[in-house]
Amino acid sequence: MDMFEMTRREALRTMPALAAVPAQASASDVRGLHLSAPRPEETDLAVRFIREALPREGVNLLVLEFGYRYRFTRRPEIREDNALTAEDVARLAEACRQAGVRLIPQINCLGHQSWRKTTFALLRAYPEFDETPGKYPDNEGIYCRSYCPLHPEVHSVLFDLIDELAEACGADAFHVGMDEVFLIGEPECPRCRGRNKAELFAGEVKRLRDHLAAKGRQMWMWGDRFLDGERTGLGQWEASMNQTHPAAQLVPRDVVICDWHYEKAPPTAAWFATEGFPVVSSPWRKADVALAQWELIRHVRRNAPEAIGRRMLGMLQTSWCGFGPFARAWFGETPANERVREAVDCFRTLFEALRRAG
Repeated sequence: MDMFEMTRREALRTMPALAAVPAQASASDVRGLHLSAPRPEETDLAVRFIREALPREGVNLLVLEFGYRYRFTRRPEIREDNALTAEDVARLAEACRQAGVRLIPQINCLGHQSWRKTTFALLRAYPEFDETPGKYPDNEGIYCRSYCPLHPEVHSVLFDLIDELAEACGADAFHVGMDEVFLIGEPECPRCRGRNKAELFAGEVKRLRDHLAAKGRQMWMWGDRFLDGERTGLGQWEASMNQTHPAAQLVPRDVVICDWHYEKAPPTAAWFATEGFPVVSSPWRKADVALAQWELIRHVRRNAPEAIGRRMLGMLQTSWCGFGPFARAWFGETPANERVREAVDCFRTLFEALRRAG
């Protein structure tokens, strides 16, 4: 029996003993919006948007991607510019409570530790955590850096960040990102080289999930690395071409998968639900794609066995344009560029359909 099969069987053996997740996590009507956390000077705008726009559109869940833009006190050495204070976040959290919106904070884990020439705060403070130490000066030749999932000290730091941000938000769930991970099991890493990439990815999913479950929080993550890019024809962005996809068979089934697709509506959300995962579909700026994804959810709920249908939790609209531009465009306060306008138009169209569905 090879190591992969042993790991898979161990994961399946332990699933009945998994910690219970919050009752909200099983609700089959997620109507969510994913936004970058606002800049400090946008806090007033963000509070107004949460209180006015989200209830009007029928949003009941907000994923805010903070990254390292929070003034951490447990790890103050890790901070980006435009970091929000505890008071800023408390205002956002209170606005969500008043609007009946579930707030889920996000820090990108494993991958997305850099963007273009900028290496983000975790690897700036702890360069020894880098999966490819000393390679790719100025991040040339790569998409984004990754941290090493096997570094013996990375999780004590990461868990401090996750816990502090989750507590500041009063959150019962946490989004760990983990999309578009291209650097994993690299030959430059003294710990990861030569290891099975699916096992490395699954191991990190399980470590994060177990920590969050021990704190009474459910884990949310993007699902692309669990999809076989070659077999599905989805390629290296919406799916994996670096052999991480078998990890889907190695991880706990209470992790909520955010199944993002922006150009078409492949039936991958139904696959995740059939595999036992709770799943939300995540469009971006094409209204026809968003509506097709919503119709797929409705189709599965109508026609699949109840056990599969109830795992189709709903929709999580993405934006990728910043909180301020998105909110101002929704309010009609400033002219929006094409990318922002498309995301807002998609949001309006999708949520009108969701409201009509009751």
